[in-house]
Amino acid sequence: MGKFVITQRVNNEYQFNLKAGNGEIILTSEGYVQKASCQKGIESVKVNSQEDSRYDRRKAVNNKDYFVLKARNGEIIGKSQLYSTKSGMENGITSVKNNAASAEIIDETLKN
Repeated sequence: MGKFVITQRVNNEYQFNLKAGNGEIILTSEGYVQKASCQKGIESVKVNSQEDSRYDRRKAVNNKDYFVLKARNGEIIGKSQLYSTKSGMENGITSVKNNAASAEIIDETLKN
């Protein structure tokens, strides 16, 4: 079972990572100034991750494949790692689809 892990960056912004059942990070958010915005980002991923049209498949400057997940308004809500193959990227998208909707939320900022 997947999980969203909320952490705080050194610049005090909040971010989340969606991790697959094996612990591998499959999606990373951008930084959020407020934790509530970060939590709304997670809810947005849960909804938007189920629609294939929300995934923007891209190539990095080093020619590796990656994807971004966009909200209905076109705003990026998460980015994948870089993949060495297109099929690896497609497997990553499938993993996000399979894990996001039912993933639990772990707030590591509460462990201070």
